[in-house]
Amino acid sequence: MLGPEWQIINEIRAYVDACGGDYHRWWVGISEQPKARLFGDHRVRESGDRWIFRTARDSNSARAIEKFLIEKLGTDGGPGGGNDLCTAIYAFKKNPHTDPAGPQKRIVVRLQKQIGEVAN
Repeated sequence: MLGPEWQIINEIRAYVDACGGDYHRWWVGISEQPKARLFGDHRVRESGDRWIFRTARDSNSARAIEKFLIEKLGTDGGPGGGNDLCTAIYAFKKNPHTDPAGPQKRIVVRLQKQIGEVAN
């Protein structure tokens, strides 16, 4: 990784550390629209919750940063998502009201329930 990637990693690390550390209590992801992802899909509260995002130079850099934060620092997350326009790396501290998996998981659970109802 290059200098800009390390700068973003260090900024996110400093923020998480200032919020008490515990990397396993944080969710990390990448997005083209980080605020929509945080406050919509993940249900993070803009005021009161702990969250941060930074913009990388391209999606490959964003993915490398995401991978480092998950694999080396132990954050939670779902690497491999997004598209070539996803240059923002975001992180938020998980709370009972947040939804780390986002709407995709809600759709899968709803479909599983429907399939179960049909099978019964």
